[in-house]
Amino acid sequence: MNGEALLELRGLTVNYGRGRRRPPDAVRDVSLTVAPGETVALVGESGSGKSTIGNVVLGLVPATGGSVRFDGEDITAAGRRRRRELTRHIQPIFQDPYGSLNPSRTIRQTLVEPLLAHGGAAGAGDRVAEVLGRVGLPPDAAERYPDEFSGGQRQRIAVARALVAGPRLIVCDEPTSALDLSVQAQVLNLLRGLQRESGIGYLFITHDLALIRHAADRVVVLYRGRVMETGPAARVTQQPQHPYTQALLAAAPVPDPVEQRRRRAAAGHVTRHPAGPERWEQGEPGRV
Repeated sequence: MNGEALLELRGLTVNYGRGRRRPPDAVRDVSLTVAPGETVALVGESGSGKSTIGNVVLGLVPATGGSVRFDGEDITAAGRRRRRELTRHIQPIFQDPYGSLNPSRTIRQTLVEPLLAHGGAAGAGDRVAEVLGRVGLPPDAAERYPDEFSGGQRQRIAVARALVAGPRLIVCDEPTSALDLSVQAQVLNLLRGLQRESGIGYLFITHDLALIRHAADRVVVLYRGRVMETGPAARVTQQPQHPYTQALLAAAPVPDPVEQRRRRAAAGHVTRHPAGPERWEQGEPGRV
């Protein structure tokens, strides 16, 4: 493990069930680290446990087992007061740019709220103008309402809200999936530029392996709450070792139908193993 890790998960397990007939773990024995200035992507299909892990880091879901450490501090069972304090350092960017902003509040009111929560009222106006400028929006955007902005602009505002208190880690939960391709690229470039400037660490949650070729430094591939493969983004996306990772890459759409068929044939149309993740861990492909 990296001694300088900003975020460290060790053996993280989450189960939503109670009683004797407990359902399978939503997340089981997941370990990973995120260093300052690094982007680590959690990749997998819907239901693979990606967002659950992000929610544990944010304190929205309790861990059943394992630990979560932030900057060396064990925050697995942090109380409400400590969690409120941690929001200064750990912030989210959610998927839906249309639903994540309060339509009845001006952008200024939305951006000032995190500052007020941490006693930063002094100079709040200057700070709001600063973060709007950093995400490419003019200062007068602060006096407008969310419905006056496009989807891409709203996601820039969501990024500004995450940045305004000066966090060290941002949990990005499918931050571009609701945007068209050109706007996706703009938001990803924005996030990378901000990271270079300030050394923020990103835990980047997505279902799209193709996307993280340009968005992540390292990748953790999940299937039914378990880690199937992990490694540098370039290696995992260009030379995937696990059949499930190969399946995800084969399923990613490409503009050339001939290339799409070739990739899917090479992956053997692998999508999931009916016998469960234990067989995936043994490297046995499942076919449909």
